Amino acid sequence: MAMLTPTATQPVAGTKAKPKGTFAERQQIARQKAYERQARRKRIKLQEITVFTQQLSSMLGAGLPLVSALEALMDQTENPVFKIVIREVRNDISSGTTFSGAVRKFPNAFPNLFISMVEAGEASGALSDIMGKVSTYFEDSLKLQKKVKSAMTYPVTVICMAAGLVSILMIKVIPVFEAMFKDFGNAKLPAPTLFLIAISDFMQDYWWAIALTLYGTFQVYKRVTATPRGRSIKHHVISKLPIVGNLSRKINISRFCRTYSILLKSGVPILRAIEICAKASDSIFIEQSCYEINRTISSGGQLSECLATQPYFPSTVRHMARAGEQTGNVDGMMNKVADFYDNEIDNIVGALTSLMEPLLICFLGVVVGGIVIAMFMPIFMLSSVAGNG
Repeated sequence: MAMLTPTATQPVAGTKAKPKGTFAERQQIARQKAYERQARRKRIKLQEITVFTQQLSSMLGAGLPLVSALEALMDQTENPVFKIVIREVRNDISSGTTFSGAVRKFPNAFPNLFISMVEAGEASGALSDIMGKVSTYFEDSLKLQKKVKSAMTYPVTVICMAAGLVSILMIKVIPVFEAMFKDFGNAKLPAPTLFLIAISDFMQDYWWAIALTLYGTFQVYKRVTATPRGRSIKHHVISKLPIVGNLSRKINISRFCRTYSILLKSGVPILRAIEICAKASDSIFIEQSCYEINRTISSGGQLSECLATQPYFPSTVRHMARAGEQTGNVDGMMNKVADFYDNEIDNIVGALTSLMEPLLICFLGVVVGGIVIAMFMPIFMLSSVAGNG
């Protein structure tokens, strides 16, 4: 009987050894490495940051050490990328880095406001209280974001349904009528019918060109609006739109006032607070105003004096800021202004939703009804069409 020698089990020279682990394990390792690469550049959703801040505030308030709280949050977080971010922050803190220094390494995950508030909490020794204020701010911001999204959900849904329905009619239904109309011989069809048939033929022959054009337009729009000039044009166009422009302005002012209020209340220096407000605003108008405000305050001016020279801010904000300076309660006054504009936003969103429902229904009825009427016109005029033949 042949005996197996130890060399018989060795891989043949020139062949590669198989990688260790099963296919599923290798896939898991590859996914983990991909998540680690994304941790530095991926933006974390506001809702996840809000939940993280709420839970961190509760744990710190209950007396749990920061590292232990982060370990618990890392286990609870479902987002694999955010889980890695929390793990890295915990490891840095365990190595002696401050909390603010650890989160500053992930600017896409943690907003500037969060980092500055952590710095203020570390300086004052009241990190738990500061995290509670941050969580309240994020909750209010999330509510405002959801209000705007809910107002846009209905019209976007109706428009998408209308586009899908019209596309089906153009590509599937109208060709059936076109084949039927060919039986009329040389009969002259109504102009609306001929127009729809021409559009239908174009969509059937060049649907790929339409899709590429839409995709290309979207990509060009994204690239152009990502530039400073394109972003400025976009914001100026939005500000000129009826209703939407006014709504956008109130949202920007509310966000500025609430951000400034919480930063000031937490002990963040005024100039730093204005700088963070500019970055958190996502508005070219607020950014330009904050630049002027920062320059005036650096020269010894007051906030109310700066706001008086900025036409983007209504007189209500200026008067409330001046009252806050006189009473020593600027942060409280700014928070009241934010609450006032939040109520205004609620009213506008409600009115806009109520107004858009009948308008969209009418729009959908006109589009679909116009198509149906145009295609049935030759049938209604069958006698005259046949007579012309």
